[in-house]
Amino acid sequence: MGIFKNLKNIFKTNSSAESKEEIKDELKDEVKIYEKGLTKSRQGFVSNLVNLSKKYNKVNEEYFEELEEILIMADIGVNTVMNFIDDLKARVSKEHIEKPEDLKEIIVDELFIIYVDEKVLSSKINYAEQGPTVMLFVGVNGVGKTTTIGKIAYRLKKENKKVLLVGADTFRAGACEQLKEWSEKIGVSYYGKDNGSDPSSVVYDGVTKASAENFDVVLIDTAGRLQNKDNLMRELEKMNKVITSLIPSAPHETLLIIDATTGQNGIEQAKKFKEITNITGIVLTKLDGTAKGGIVLAIKESVGIPVKYIGLGEQKEDLQVFDIEKYIYGLFKDMM
Repeated sequence: MGIFKNLKNIFKTNSSAESKEEIKDELKDEVKIYEKGLTKSRQGFVSNLVNLSKKYNKVNEEYFEELEEILIMADIGVNTVMNFIDDLKARVSKEHIEKPEDLKEIIVDELFIIYVDEKVLSSKINYAEQGPTVMLFVGVNGVGKTTTIGKIAYRLKKENKKVLLVGADTFRAGACEQLKEWSEKIGVSYYGKDNGSDPSSVVYDGVTKASAENFDVVLIDTAGRLQNKDNLMRELEKMNKVITSLIPSAPHETLLIIDATTGQNGIEQAKKFKEITNITGIVLTKLDGTAKGGIVLAIKESVGIPVKYIGLGEQKEDLQVFDIEKYIYGLFKDMM
């Protein structure tokens, strides 16, 4: 059975009383958040795919050309799309498929394969076996980094983890104050110093505090300037050395925040930050704000870094641990 039918069976909760019993309430809520958060993409990208199937009576070269254009416009990326179309044509030829309607399930299957084929990228957070887990957050200014850290802290607190937020973005006016406000809003601890303080000294004291006071997770906000990569690289290298001197296995995660609405520009940010530091995962914010929605697939193909969280709305609860099956279902449910 293809992923298309599997997802339909797993997530379609209105089919029967029996299926409702099988799926936990928490899973239903998460699926609903994905469905709601990907509404714009379904109305844009996916509706174009549905209309394409209605437009053509037969799968031909014109159909593939228009499909290619729809996928590129969905921010999936040119190289990814070209490979996808080649694979799709091969499958059409092998399975003797003639009707576009019969291709809908196969398109979903093949897009799923783009993400999981060869190397399955894990969205699981790498927690420390003992002592505090240290998570470093990087990203250009304006992508919602500080807000995202607050939302992740909220999720971790709900999991009964003792959380410390560390304000090491001491150069951007108001950054530390904003992070402190988040700590008060969700009821977690905060450590910071005055604006202009050495970020690495803030990190040193914050991680020391976390170890001494038995915190489970430390979330560290960093400066987002990318105008001078050399300066940013030196700054991040210094932070990493400080963290490792205190906890040899840390940082356990270095998460890059990307604004999904910036499309291919977000991909370029990922490539640049990958050159600067060891990025272990990506947090994709504002995915609910784009009608394209294919950037998740483009990130995997372009930079080979797993998406670990996605933002699907403004509320604290709308930041979700990334799940490729829920993403595919939320995106393509109108085709199922």
